[in-house]
This record gives sequence, structure tokens and C-alpha cells, in this order.
Amino acid sequence: MPVSTRLRRPRPAPDAPEASASPGTTGPGEPPADEPSGRLARWRRDRPRAARNLRLTVHVLAAVLVVGALLLPNAGGALRPNRFTRIPAEAVIGAVLLLVLPRRPRTVVAALCGTGIGLLTVLNLLDMGFTEYLGRGFNLVLDWELFDDAHAYVADTTGGTAAAAAAAGLVLAVLLLVVATALATVRLGHLLHRHRDRAGQGALVTATAWIACTALGVQIAGVPVAADRGADTVREQARRVVDTLRDEAAFAKEARSDTFGATPPGQLVPGLRGKDVVLAFIESYGRTAVEDPVASPDVTRTLDARTEALAKAGYRARSGWLTSSTYGGSSWLGHSTALSGLWIDNQQRYRTVTTAGDHLTLTEAFRRTGAWDTVGVMPGVQKAWPEAEWYGLDKVYNAFELGYRGPKFSWSTMPDQYALEAFERLEHGRERDRPLMAEIILTSSHQPWAPLPELVDWEDLGDGSVFHAVHDAGKQPGDIVTDTTASREEYGRSVAYSVESLTRWLERYGTDDTVLVFLGDHQPIARVSSSDASRDVPVSVVAKDPEVLEKISGWNWTEGLTPAKDAPVWRMDAFRDRFLTAYGSTPHPTTG
Repeated sequence: MPVSTRLRRPRPAPDAPEASASPGTTGPGEPPADEPSGRLARWRRDRPRAARNLRLTVHVLAAVLVVGALLLPNAGGALRPNRFTRIPAEAVIGAVLLLVLPRRPRTVVAALCGTGIGLLTVLNLLDMGFTEYLGRGFNLVLDWELFDDAHAYVADTTGGTAAAAAAAGLVLAVLLLVVATALATVRLGHLLHRHRDRAGQGALVTATAWIACTALGVQIAGVPVAADRGADTVREQARRVVDTLRDEAAFAKEARSDTFGATPPGQLVPGLRGKDVVLAFIESYGRTAVEDPVASPDVTRTLDARTEALAKAGYRARSGWLTSSTYGGSSWLGHSTALSGLWIDNQQRYRTVTTAGDHLTLTEAFRRTGAWDTVGVMPGVQKAWPEAEWYGLDKVYNAFELGYRGPKFSWSTMPDQYALEAFERLEHGRERDRPLMAEIILTSSHQPWAPLPELVDWEDLGDGSVFHAVHDAGKQPGDIVTDTTASREEYGRSVAYSVESLTRWLERYGTDDTVLVFLGDHQPIARVSSSDASRDVPVSVVAKDPEVLEKISGWNWTEGLTPAKDAPVWRMDAFRDRFLTAYGSTPHPTTG
């Protein structure tokens, strides 16, 4: 009786290497790694050409996303086609690594690499944004808390609902970007493995080309063909972190040294005894406001007209330039630098000096004498502000303590004219036992420069309700934020308004013993001032008493409110010591 037999295919050992499968497959009866089963699989079987085209399109998009992310520069001005015609070293190394790994480790490694690429892309985009607004890259150690400020700015400008939606959209976009780069890298890893022979040859050729281009310095349109942008991003971010950590300790020691730290009260600013000294910062009042052909016409007209009007009222002015420690924003860094004599260009330095230091500020120098009352008028402060004690201010009026009942003008809580009138009513115009030293922050020239306030009759200011009509007739932020020329024009108008409000206050309420010092805190954002703009801001001293200006004659500043182009330029941290010295203060240093 014949015996029938059935040939059986040998079952592979559990630990058989994946490489035993023929190229282009993932094992008997197993669908390709990137091909799902179910309804989509049936669609692919029924429409093979469409499925093949779709698969090819997804592969191409995945490659474009990963390679584009690896080549993405970290500056908006560098976003040009030639930046994406390069060979990224990280892609070559990643391809070789994924080719030699088995399936599971390959998937894990590809997902981790893709996540890393997505995070590096986010860092590059943050660098672009920070450079556009603050003139510097993103700092992993210091800048996270600035997102709260950005959210508050958007809420103040466009409303809480829009700010919440923008924040949610931004978080979602970041998550989608990271997930997309991770999935794209996994897909490319499986694709490479299914075509290992050709992929290996391609990786070898590409690596050879990268080495050759590096050795020969081959360029396309002035940009090297061989690239390692991902590694550049990692190195740059690591350098910033290390520099920040080193700077923290060095700056803490520097802040303990002070040229006037031990000066006796009787030897501080004797040259200004009996004077009311008003020190005003004008938001975003930079060199651009005076020299930019689009922004400056309104400003220069106002400066010239107000110089003439003040001269008729008996005032004279001298003006120069200071180089700010910040750019485009973070105004408090400029304020603290000018008043402390320390270069405070990041949030860590600001925290160090305001919370743990006793470095003498210019306002504290006046208070320490016992000869002045010191006050701050801060319409931009809308929460607790413990820095007041470090600044040496006996009394601070925040946005809610000036009696304003009118509308907000974008970010600015009230028009500068109203803030100055409130200062007159609450402090400057009162009968006093001793003179006044006041720090005033004027905010009407804060971006986005729409809507803008206009001067009204001082007698009509009241509680500010008069500004409702002005606000309603003004432009809205959306009218100008996407238009660079319009932004420059409105920026110039806003600065002109702030300067006119301040100088008209002086003309109206100043006395023979009033000394006004006003300056910008920083330049406006790069979209208005340009990416290569300086960090210079104007500074002016105005007084009736000729001796006040005579004491600074050695500064060689320009006569009037408009500093000449070639007027002296000092770093902003030099102002405190020069001011104290000019008005008779005697140095008594303390050391760290």
C-alpha cells in the first residue's frame, strides 16, 4: 500500500536573523513593515497603480521633511534655496546606522532620531523668532519664562481668547512636527532596509561625495555643499548653555563690586540738590526712530519743533547715544542696565541683581541721600513688582493706581499723556517738603503700534474716558502687523507722540528746578529696524538751569533733542557712573 507523504517547509528558528529574508520582503506571509492591513490594504490591491503612486509620494515627502529639517538654518534671512541643495552628514550617518540594524532596534532608533530632528527643528525656529524680535538666539536655560510674557502680550493685544487659541495652536504644531519627523524617519528606515543593496551603494557614494566636497571646499552659490547643520545646532545650543552657567557665577561676583557702593549719602549727587529730577524711558525709542527714512520724518519733525518750543520756555537740551543691552523687547533689561551700571542682557543677570544684590541704582542713589522722595510711574506693571525696593523707589504707581478709566491702546494700558498728567496730579504737582526723583516708563510706543493715541487738551483728560473716541477711530493691529512699511510708519508716529507728550508735560508743568532725562530702552523689532541695525538709543538731558548742562559739557553731546549721527556713543551701563560723577558724586568702591 503506497504511503503518501507531504513535504513540509522547514520552520525557521526563533532567533533566525532578519537578513535571511530576501531583499524587498519582511518574511513569509508578512506584509511590508509600512503597509497596514485591512481596508487600506484591500484598496491597494484593487488599485495598485494609485497605491504605488501614493506610496512613492509619501516616501518623497518623508525624505523632503527629514532632509529639509536637517538643513534648516536658524536665521530667517538664510532661508534661501541654496541652503537646501546641500548634503547633510547626519542623513548619511543615519542611513548607514539604519541599514545595519534589525527591524525592532531599527524602528526604535529611527523614532528617536526623528524625534531629535523634530526638536532640533523647533530650536532652529525659536532661534529665528528670537532673532527677529530680540536680536539674539533662543537660550535653553533662560528663555522659557519669556513665553509667559509673550502670552501676556498677545492677550493684551488681541484678547485672552485669541491668546489661548494661539498658545494651543503653537503647542499642537510643535507636537505634530515632532511626531511627523519621527514617523518620516521610521518610514525611511524601513524603505532603506527593503532596498539594502541599492541603499548601501547610495550611502557609500553620498558619503564619498560629502568627504570630497569638504576636502575641496565645493560650494553652490557661496554655500558649502557638505553640511552638518544638525550638529551645528547641537553645538551652538550646548555652547549657550555652558556660557550661561559660567556667566551666572561670574556676574554674581561682578555685581558685588560697585564704584559708588560705599559712597556716603552726603557725597551722592550734590550737584543736583534742590532739583526735581525726572528720568523717563520711552519704549522702543531707538536710532531707527531718528534715522530710518520711513519711520523718522514724524520723529525728527517733532524733535525739532519741541527743541524750539522748549527753548522759548527757557529750556536747553543736550543729546547723545547709548548702546542698549537688549533689542526688540525685554525692556526691563535696558532699564536695569542704565540705572545700575551693570550690563544686564539676560533674565538670569536681571534676577541675580534684583533679588540677591544691593548694587546701587541711580534712583537708589537719590533716595540714599535722604534729600529726595523717590517714586515710580509704571503703567506697564500689572502685577506684583518686588524690584521696586532694589530700584530704590519709595512709592510705585502701577497700571491700576493712576485712576485711568479709558481704553487700552493695544499693549499699552494708557496713553503717555494721561500717565504724565496722573504723575503731575499725584506727585509732581503736590506741595512737598523735599524735591522729587521720579522714574517714569512711557509705553505708548510699544508694538504693534495700533491703535495709537493722540494728544488731547490737557484740561480734557479727566479719567481718560476721552480716549474712547480716539481708540475707536484708530487702526487695529491686524491692519499693520503684516505690512512692514505700515509698521515702520506707525512706529515713527508712536515715538513722536511719546516725545511730544513728555516735552509738552515739561513745558506745561516744569519749573526752574526741573531736570528731565529721557532715553529709549531699546531698538524696535528687526522687522522695523532691520536685522543689521545697531542697538543704539537716543538719550537727552533737559534743564533750565544752565549749570545742569554745564556739568555735562565734557560729554560733547549734541545741542537740542536730536543727537547728531556722529555724537558720542556709550554702552548703556556706562551711564550711571558718568551721571553720578558729572553731578559731583565721590567714588567709594566696594569689592566682591
